[in-house]
Amino acid sequence: MAIQILLSTIDDESQARRLAAHLVEERLAACVSIVPKVTSVYKWKGKLEEASELLLVIKTRAELADRLTARLAELHPYDVPECIVLEVVSGHQPYLDWVIAETG
Repeated sequence: MAIQILLSTIDDESQARRLAAHLVEERLAACVSIVPKVTSVYKWKGKLEEASELLLVIKTRAELADRLTARLAELHPYDVPECIVLEVVSGHQPYLDWVIAETG
């Protein structure tokens, strides 16, 4: 089974923890790592913005990525939440097996 990593950002730690808990409890994600203090620079509605955010690194099975993306969009407070899916090409097999077991 293939493993994928989804990346998303959020601007509030309590919301990040709540979102992570939902995704893990629903077994859509095996783990969500919350990385504090990233700075995002982007254009929104024609205006250059800079925001302090947290990065969510979400580990899941490839076949759950679409469901996870949809659920993330439902739960996320942003109008247009970031959800980038990355394929894991290799890794420590016991960890990959754990991700599969926790999302099975």
